Amino acid sequence: MAKEIAGLIKLQIKGGAANPSPPVGPALGSKGINIMEFCKQFNARTQDKPGKVLPAVITYYTDKSFDFVVKTPPVAIQLLEITKLKSGSAEPNRKKVAEITWEQVQAIATDKMVDLNCFELEAAMKMVAGTARSMGITVKGTFPNKNN
Repeated sequence: MAKEIAGLIKLQIKGGAANPSPPVGPALGSKGINIMEFCKQFNARTQDKPGKVLPAVITYYTDKSFDFVVKTPPVAIQLLEITKLKSGSAEPNRKKVAEITWEQVQAIATDKMVDLNCFELEAAMKMVAGTARSMGITVKGTFPNKNN
């Protein structure tokens, strides 16, 4: 017999650093989920990615048990890591803060492909380039089409 799903919780937690303090504790405690058990399991699964922000989708059931899926870091975080910036531009349409190449965009797109809602690498690259544009990061060169 399958367990009845009571709901979902989405959190962004640094890898290997889940602890009962906010935002993790209050989000899980209000649903009756064992906070320490989640923290132990999350830290064990993400110990190879210390300090990286990782989205987690927690499915909790009516019997207070839970499952969770750890996703790849958000595109914006990966762009900030590549450009070594603290944040994007406050005025992305006027002030450009960095430049990246299409090869770097492709690397992020292939890493993030499993979590994006597209099937082709070109579509994923366009999504990543759009995020970069909204952060004030320009992409150098021309888009590498496979039709050429």
